[in-house]
Amino acid sequence: MFLPGLRRLIGLYAVRENDPVLATAQFQALARQILMLYAFLGLNAVGLAYAHYGLAPDWVVIGPPFVLVLAVGGRSLSWIRAARRPLQGRQAFAQLRMVNRFTVILGLSASLWASLLYGRGDSASDMHVIFFLTITMMFCMQCLAHLRSAAHILTTIAVPYCLYFIAFGEPMVQMAVVSYVLVLIGSTAMQSFAYRDFCHLVDLTAENGRLALTDMLTGLPNRRAFTARLEEAVAQAAATGGRFGVGMIDLDGFKPVNDSLGHGAGDAVLREVARRLEAAGLGWVARLGGDEFGLIVEGEADLEAIGGQVCALLRQPYLLREGSAQIGASVGFARFPEAAAGAETLVDRADFALYHAKTCRRGSAVCFAPAHEAALRRDAAIEQALRRADLAREFHLLYQPIVDAVSGRVEAYEALARWQSPTLGAVSPADFIPVAERSGLIRDLTRAMLGQALDTMRRWPADRRLSFNLSAHDIAAPESVDGLTAIVVASGIDPGRIVFEVTESGLMRDLGDANRALASLKALGVKIALDDFGTGYFSLSYLQRLPVDRLKIDRSFVTRLTEDATSLAIVRSILDLCRHLDLDCVVEGIETADQMLLLRSVGCRMMQGYLFHRPMPADAIPAFEAAAAEPTRWPGPCSEAA
Repeated sequence: MFLPGLRRLIGLYAVRENDPVLATAQFQALARQILMLYAFLGLNAVGLAYAHYGLAPDWVVIGPPFVLVLAVGGRSLSWIRAARRPLQGRQAFAQLRMVNRFTVILGLSASLWASLLYGRGDSASDMHVIFFLTITMMFCMQCLAHLRSAAHILTTIAVPYCLYFIAFGEPMVQMAVVSYVLVLIGSTAMQSFAYRDFCHLVDLTAENGRLALTDMLTGLPNRRAFTARLEEAVAQAAATGGRFGVGMIDLDGFKPVNDSLGHGAGDAVLREVARRLEAAGLGWVARLGGDEFGLIVEGEADLEAIGGQVCALLRQPYLLREGSAQIGASVGFARFPEAAAGAETLVDRADFALYHAKTCRRGSAVCFAPAHEAALRRDAAIEQALRRADLAREFHLLYQPIVDAVSGRVEAYEALARWQSPTLGAVSPADFIPVAERSGLIRDLTRAMLGQALDTMRRWPADRRLSFNLSAHDIAAPESVDGLTAIVVASGIDPGRIVFEVTESGLMRDLGDANRALASLKALGVKIALDDFGTGYFSLSYLQRLPVDRLKIDRSFVTRLTEDATSLAIVRSILDLCRHLDLDCVVEGIETADQMLLLRSVGCRMMQGYLFHRPMPADAIPAFEAAAAEPTRWPGPCSEAA
């Protein structure tokens, strides 16, 4: 019973080292107030010494305040230096313990000095001494309110002197000290309440800070925390010559989970992804937003091997309340300092490696390499040239026919953009279209090319359609769709002669927005084609939900058609699907007569490829039309690039 009580009593005068956040806050609060405390104490001591000069020996009047001013001056310089680099953790605890020790020394010294001066003069001088002790103590306690142990030390030092003056002082002194004791009791109680509120505020601030750095869905650190941690890692590695890796993780096939099972299932998948990544212990993990996660891997670890582990880990099935889900992941890594020496550039390099993984090696990990550096420089040059480009003068369209292989009739022409840059020369669409999409320039390019294609279309026979490719960015916002609608309406062309092609990957970015955009275009009267069908994560059930009129089977199935029975079976299945859903079907990439005849034998009519003609300029279309109209002639393989 006695020992626990004694420990609690001692605890009132000690700095507890169980809360570093509170210690840091206490240090910061004292740093703003303790210089005022020292200044007040020094000035009051000088004033008391001046009032008693000649009433007491010089060593009593001059010596103690001189030492006190030197002491508080030295401590003031120490605090000024400490305030320039705010202390945390152990350093903050050490500084607070020093405040406690210095409070004991100052409190006892000031009280002892005041007692030596008491009784040396008249009653006014004695009241001045009492005033010095009480007012100085009260002000110091107020300044030390955020460090309760120091305030308790001053209170304890004041008690014996108060009892002494009450017992042996003159009546006026006794009344003054009694008043001081009452004020001291009230002040101590108020300080106790204020200190409790201060601790609560510190806890609340710390919690808010933690929440500001935490992703609410998964409990992982968020993008803000990731950026701060990455900057710390860069600074530490730069100082020590260390190395580390930064990884960007993007989930493959996550959108279909949201769309088919609901957002609750999608959230459950994200929480499970976070749990798996944390449990694997491969590095410091954060959720950056959406279905993207960040990873910081310390040291010389094999990044590709870690990336392979991440991909394998996230490929495992997800058992949800709504059903089972299957997704994948692609990872891009950049290593410090080889890839970059700054945090922002490291993230850019890792993002580029991720883009390369999703484009070329989906479901795997890619480390940023010198070849990627060259590609980045190339893309940067393309972007700058795109921003300066005169779209109407530098860009032109080629047209590739889509043919009914049974009747030989030309059904439509697909418009294909080409760019002849004055600085870069001929730039492939495979190079400039991804750059235009990433830089946000694709919408301007689409509008310019659509206007050009519609002008060309005026010279075609009335039953020829235009097949025109749209990027995912072209249907990502209502204003983009409104712009396309305005161009079609202004052209005066029958919207029913226009087919807008969109890719599976473009639709899967946000199926809900894509559905609304396509429905708006469909209401205009245009047709919608799903391009590159069969190469992505597209679920067949979505075909019932999207306003699609035709499917374009990807050329990858055609190249293996004559020697791979599986490819032919897939094509036949898609053709059957189109017949049952009342959809048109076009097969791309036909290059040989054998491919054409084989496809025709399984019921395919609409075809597109080099067998019929390569993409041609607009002025070559009349000659092609004339040749195609001859009943005894099939357009043969075209060896020249028209």
